[in-house]
Amino acid sequence: IGINRIHTGEKPYLCEQCGMNFSSASNLKVHQMIHIGEKDYHCLECGKSFLRPSHLRGHQRIHSGEKPHQCEECGMRFLRASDLKSHQRVHTGEKPYRCVQCGVSFSHASTLRTHLRVHTGEKPYQCATCGVRFSQSSYLKTHRRIHTGERPYRCGQCGTSFAHAHQRTHTGERPYHCAQCGMMFSQPSTLKSHQMTHTGEKPHQCMECGLSFLQTSTLKKHQKIHTGEKPFQCEQCRMNFSQAAHLKRHQRTHTGEKPHQCVDCGMRFSEASNLAAHQKLHTGEKPYACAECGKSFAQAKQLRLHQKRHSGEKPYICCLCSRCFISESEHNRHQKVHHSCDAGHFSLEKSSCRYNSSQ
Repeated sequence: IGINRIHTGEKPYLCEQCGMNFSSASNLKVHQMIHIGEKDYHCLECGKSFLRPSHLRGHQRIHSGEKPHQCEECGMRFLRASDLKSHQRVHTGEKPYRCVQCGVSFSHASTLRTHLRVHTGEKPYQCATCGVRFSQSSYLKTHRRIHTGERPYRCGQCGTSFAHAHQRTHTGERPYHCAQCGMMFSQPSTLKSHQMTHTGEKPHQCMECGLSFLQTSTLKKHQKIHTGEKPFQCEQCRMNFSQAAHLKRHQRTHTGEKPHQCVDCGMRFSEASNLAAHQKLHTGEKPYACAECGKSFAQAKQLRLHQKRHSGEKPYICCLCSRCFISESEHNRHQKVHHSCDAGHFSLEKSSCRYNSSQ
């Protein structure tokens, strides 16, 4: 009966203290110990206390380094048999937990439970300071640090303190593993955010247009579209930008900075996307194929330009002789060579070109 409830999502056992529901009486009993603070099982190594003896045994392996459960497929080792069983679904592709609302399947019951909150809107974890509610306890724990100013992670390498683990940026260590797809992460919060790509959960909603986002930072950036807010100003030319990243990218037009270097030929680029496009020249990779003739291209913009040759589209028109061109660059070359005029004196628009006589 208990197993069936995992699939149906039924939770008939209610905690009168906080209103949370559980699928079995034993799970409710364990949960209630959180409220009464009863933790009878103590670790002699570090003094940490646990609700269950099984939790204590699992914890003690952290001190001993013991990982007795090994995956026969890839050799990875785990503290608990349940962790191994979860991991094995990466290899089998098994997703036994299905959402009755939308039909999406998951490899873990916990991931399904988290996903169900997308449909119910349930946010059981509330901040006592400001009242903001969260769908997961880990989000609440991280949020509380905004109020407390707590920065529990001090980096031995650079001496700075952080609200989140930081040292792994130096070591490159990624100990947090997504059981759904096998990706590795340096922080549990990053793993949690990633897992939402599997669950479909987007807990942060724009009140203006209803669009939902995975992260509050993405929502804040989006909201500037509605407000028109552009708080980041270039000191050089006074242009304003809605995001700090956009300002930083713009400033490189003034400084000439090109921080992204090709390891193959040494060429430098102002943007990572330009470097990625350039590197395809070395690898020979051409992922963009024309559905009309099968010809492949290294960049999407090259494919779009090529497709105009099939469609006959020539959106750039010379205002002096009415000749049409596929690309803006061809249009500019034509003006310079045939009309001996500075392309900068023209205001170019799709399907039209106006001579700007005021300049």
